[in-house]
Amino acid sequence: MLRLPVHHVPRARFPVVDAHNHLGRWLTADGSWSAPHAEDVLEVMDACNVASIVNLDGMWGDELQANLDRYDRAHPGRFVTFCQLDWGVTSEAGFGERLAAQLERCVREGARGLKVWKQLGLRIRDERGTILMPDDPRLDAVWETAASLAVPVTIHVADPVAFFEPLDETNERLEELLANPDWHFGDRSRFPPFERVIDSFEVLVANHPATTFIGAHVACFAEDLAWVSRMLGSYPNLYADIAARLPELGRQPRAARRLFLEHPDRILFGTDLFPPARQTYEIHFRFLETADEHFAYSADDPPPEGRWAISGLDLPDDVLRRISGENARRLIEGPGIKRI
Repeated sequence: MLRLPVHHVPRARFPVVDAHNHLGRWLTADGSWSAPHAEDVLEVMDACNVASIVNLDGMWGDELQANLDRYDRAHPGRFVTFCQLDWGVTSEAGFGERLAAQLERCVREGARGLKVWKQLGLRIRDERGTILMPDDPRLDAVWETAASLAVPVTIHVADPVAFFEPLDETNERLEELLANPDWHFGDRSRFPPFERVIDSFEVLVANHPATTFIGAHVACFAEDLAWVSRMLGSYPNLYADIAARLPELGRQPRAARRLFLEHPDRILFGTDLFPPARQTYEIHFRFLETADEHFAYSADDPPPEGRWAISGLDLPDDVLRRISGENARRLIEGPGIKRI
């Protein structure tokens, strides 16, 4: 019943780099492209002042080439593709060196960075059947190779803290977890606790200061922005994207604004909502650019993550400009992202 000002922001104030999105075939149920037509994506981007999108679905081998052909090579400057690794080799001895060789080959073929998904620390196992943690020294060759090639690593470890909590009426993400039971990691006989995974992530970042890590989803711990701020203050090689965490950031707007103002050069715009849509971007721009209060973070009813509303950050222009696109441009070197 609140009566509050409403400011629609259909076009970003400054050119945007969506540093976290999925345009490939990896996450679709039928193996089709997540965006059926690249031209439709470009139309949305032009309308919303999105200069470039980082596509995290490059995978490796022929799939990498298919993504590069469809996006990067067909539309230079508008798309940048990151590769992934074939973690199936971790059941064999010497897997770290084999994964590092995969990364080197992918970058040589055109990938501009590496995406590591949450299976690391939750599902990927070594030859002994033990869950492989992010800070496992057998993976050092991968991170060292990324550093030597000067490519960033966008890494997603763990998941929202509620996904590790009991699946009962006290869980704030109960509806989401009931709809997606594979996202629940509360069984301690099968999965490590959230704290074990996030501590491993810090050790990884600390042990590899020459490697640039982009911690996906607000450095993987959007529920504790004091922890995120400490990480950004302690490790110059760590950055954070905001992808898929507007609900978490927007329900603590003062803490979120403080984080952005304290670390304006270390936070990247991202959505992780695909295919890209004008309404998605408008909500993100409203969150970053206005002081609007208590508005929906999604057009879905019920909202997909939690039953709460968000408030905007009203960021100053000098901070907004960097978070919108300048920080991402600085991290991703070589051909690819251009200024518009």
